[in-house]
Amino acid sequence: MASSGFRRLDETALVDYIQATPALFSKLANQLDGLQIKEVGDGNLNFVYIVTSSGGSFVIKQALPYIRCIGESWPMTKDRAYFEATALREQRRWCADHVPEVYHFDREMAVIGMKYLEPPHIILRKGLIAGIEYPLLAEHMSDFMARTLFFTSLLYHDTTEHKRAVAEFCGNVELCRLTEQVVFSDPYKVSQYNRWTSPYLDQDAEAVREDNILKLEVAELKSMFCERSQALLHGDLHTGSVMVTHDSTQVIDPEFGFYGPMGFDTGAFLGNLILAYFAQDGHADQVNDRKSYQEWILKTIEQTWNLFHNKFIALWNEHRNGSGEAYLAEIYNNSAVQLLIQKKYMQCLFHDTLGFGAARMIMRIIGVAHVEDFESILDESRRANCERRALVFAKMLLKERRNFQAITEVISAIQQEQS
Repeated sequence: MASSGFRRLDETALVDYIQATPALFSKLANQLDGLQIKEVGDGNLNFVYIVTSSGGSFVIKQALPYIRCIGESWPMTKDRAYFEATALREQRRWCADHVPEVYHFDREMAVIGMKYLEPPHIILRKGLIAGIEYPLLAEHMSDFMARTLFFTSLLYHDTTEHKRAVAEFCGNVELCRLTEQVVFSDPYKVSQYNRWTSPYLDQDAEAVREDNILKLEVAELKSMFCERSQALLHGDLHTGSVMVTHDSTQVIDPEFGFYGPMGFDTGAFLGNLILAYFAQDGHADQVNDRKSYQEWILKTIEQTWNLFHNKFIALWNEHRNGSGEAYLAEIYNNSAVQLLIQKKYMQCLFHDTLGFGAARMIMRIIGVAHVEDFESILDESRRANCERRALVFAKMLLKERRNFQAITEVISAIQQEQS
């Protein structure tokens, strides 16, 4: 299956590769003293190595020509590494504070070398499971989403530049098709890849497959996902794609990057926070009932959306007389019409966020790709109870998203489902 010149790098082969690659070897001060290589990839697709020595450090990520967690029976282009490296560089261009630097990219070998986010950085999802509060998370993630989405949209670019960028990322079609399958299709039909906490959720999974209104709504979202090239998306912006400390937030793994509807990114992040909220009862014990932590998660959801909204509008106002061609200044030339346009735009984005977030939640409960928030709850009955509440909420949110006018209303609905 490997293309000409491609070979999988294990720890031994990686040493030779590093020495032969100046952009990497120089990050170790051109010497191997104290070299340590550790494979840490716990995702579904790739191998990831942490490389450290007395002279420096970096991370190596290599894409395989198949899905790692399934094997060669599910082929997958290794060119996804190209789109990941390209997306990382473009998103770092607009939000350098929250995107790690790429040191090296080798398209033939599907290898990315990038900055190592040293401890105490951990994956956000693991922090949420552990009940750790991150006081700057909403501030940082709203900044990342507002800047990367605004500056890659027609609100900032002219149509020529925008279509060139869209065309470039159209090549990432295999990963887009993977998303189409696992998010918008498989949960709503019998699929060999679907799984859930059986037998507890058997009827719940069947109910999704038989819900005609739900199918109509998810079809609309799938159409938007496939057809609307609104901005450069991370494409998989869940809590496993964010590394954090108390004062640092770094967004990684944009291999699903493409030009699509903004709400798919904002929804993925907020939807995963909602999953984390519903999972907390499964992690509660006699010492900590997790109630105060659930309140922190809800506060973070509310702050993230409100900050994102305000920052996005601020960027729009700052650049409204620039080269962006979505709303030409000669036409939208007074404050009244500008406010009307922004209100409509952000309301649509809010509803898209809720819809895509709900679809992602459903996939994480009865589809192929589950989340550690629930999977780490060992008692299956207890886990299923948490998952069912999340699933019921997600189904309601997907079908009734247009009825919500503010994030506070969503928070109230979450609390009502939990009670």
